[in-house]
Amino acid sequence: MVQRKNLKLMYITNKPAVAQIAEEAGVDWIFVDMEFIGKDNRQGGLDTVQNHHTIDDIRNVKNAVQRAKVLVRVNPIHKAVDGYFDSEEEIDATIEAGVDILMLPFFHSVQEVQKFIGLVKKGCEKYCKSFGEDVKTCLLLETPEAAILLDEIMNVPGINMIHIGLNDLYLAMGMKFMFQLLADGIVEMLAKKISAKGIPFGFGGIASLHSGALPGSVVLKEHYRLGSSMVIVGRSFCNTNVITDENEIRRIFNEGIAEIRKLEAEAQKVVEYFNENHQQLVESVETIVENIKAKEA
Repeated sequence: MVQRKNLKLMYITNKPAVAQIAEEAGVDWIFVDMEFIGKDNRQGGLDTVQNHHTIDDIRNVKNAVQRAKVLVRVNPIHKAVDGYFDSEEEIDATIEAGVDILMLPFFHSVQEVQKFIGLVKKGCEKYCKSFGEDVKTCLLLETPEAAILLDEIMNVPGINMIHIGLNDLYLAMGMKFMFQLLADGIVEMLAKKISAKGIPFGFGGIASLHSGALPGSVVLKEHYRLGSSMVIVGRSFCNTNVITDENEIRRIFNEGIAEIRKLEAEAQKVVEYFNENHQQLVESVETIVENIKAKEA
């Protein structure tokens, strides 16, 4: 029986010491979050994470980890604002700093995706030879327009993965709670489309397994049911702006990530149970059909 791979776990931080602790506990990707343009207007007043990480943060985190990949969320496609980089300069700078995966947030059109993919390719032509491999691309699907245009967007060459962002999507759709997107089938519909294209995908984030308005264990099982490949380990899992003692942070990560992996193993057993049952059904039907044919001969 072929086992599916564990979820890629992402954790947002620009703190090298925390990145090391997360990596040691089993977090796969350290998430450096440079997005700030327009975010306050969309999410102002809500208890959501609004970071403003920098190019130096990428370098510092990259130097701190050994195995974990560094994923960077850049800003939406933009022109230079208040002396800040335009999109091409921003993407070039992240690639030069050693990013492994670049994420484009809050896009509304096929053209924005084409622009992003083109800029990443252009940046890699300048800088990627120095560290051996091209930067991967991840789209953060979090607008109704992107959801509507998904089929057309996925025809753009060069998309390596897609993450469905629940925060902005539920706000734009006038919902009261972001996990309504799971309950009403929207995430499932998007997941089926993405899976059919063979593109790895994930969605949203999880708190610790036993906390949150909707416990992380319930959300994690949905990832398994839908065939998700990745999930963000959310701020409420371990808020390092509040918890500053490194030993306590290490304890939370070690215990919490181990719990996630244990639940994944249990989910795998359930998948295997039904896969084995299906295989038994196939073999039995084949035998029955062969017996029917033998009697007719």
